[in-house]
Amino acid sequence: MAGASLLTLLDDIASVLDDVALMTKVAARKTAGVLGDDLALNAEQVSGVRAERELPVVWAVAKGSLRNKLILVPAALALSALLPIAITPLLMIGGAYLCFEGFEKLAHKFMHGSGDDAAAHAAEAAALSDTEVDIVAFEKDKIAGAVRTDFILSAEIIVIALGTVQDAAFGSQVAVVSGIALIMTAGVYGLVAGIVKLDDAGFYLLRKTASNGWAALQRGIGRVLVNAAPYLMKALAVIGTAAMFLVGGGILLHGLPQAHHWLEAAANAVASTPLIGGLLAALTPTVLNALAGVIAGGVVLALVSLAGCVATRLRS
Repeated sequence: MAGASLLTLLDDIASVLDDVALMTKVAARKTAGVLGDDLALNAEQVSGVRAERELPVVWAVAKGSLRNKLILVPAALALSALLPIAITPLLMIGGAYLCFEGFEKLAHKFMHGSGDDAAAHAAEAAALSDTEVDIVAFEKDKIAGAVRTDFILSAEIIVIALGTVQDAAFGSQVAVVSGIALIMTAGVYGLVAGIVKLDDAGFYLLRKTASNGWAALQRGIGRVLVNAAPYLMKALAVIGTAAMFLVGGGILLHGLPQAHHWLEAAANAVASTPLIGGLLAALTPTVLNALAGVIAGGVVLALVSLAGCVATRLRS
């Protein structure tokens, strides 16, 4: 009997672990859009420090991210246990914020030319080359800004992850949300460290001076890495912005009672299109999520701008 009880216990444990693994996979997929934005923003925040200080700065931001999650994870789990009805409104707020942030990026890009960005980068480079500039204070400002950004994005990741397991047992919620927090932190800052050192790896390979084929191959790889690094940063920024609209719009639509039926009806309406009906049916929900994200972002940005104008007038 004892052996049978032990086997039953082990089977129950295996089932729970399997459920947790499945829920973690679903939560990771739903938070992947925020992860792309988190990665792009943190890589951009950390860039600009001196090459020999890049990894220490990344490590400092990673430690700040862990501290953020030590605050956010227990707070989210306590909210789930004491006030679960608040999870969906928080998800909607997080989705609206994602859309706002994405639309603000687009507005900045179209309202400010590339010359403004180039001038800002030139000013930063000049400051770094100035011996009178306090590099320690500059790094601290970079780290503080990155940690603040991480706090906002980590909150979104944790709330989205919690939303995927809000109907699960509390123990499963703890396991999934804690696991997502650790996986995302390690994944983001491991990739950030790799990205900011990508050009250094390329320059290292370019310094190979031997005349054999292996050295020539290394120099070729180094040249590719050096040339690819800036394009990778730009691609991450584009992917991160698109992901904000997709994820944010999806959260908002799924928070509306009838939105699921609207998406289903739209997909069914195009499914009968000859030759490409299946493809259109698969793409339609994604396109509508993105469109909803863009519209929501524009509305929130307009409201925020209006509130700012009203506050300025009241102060004056």
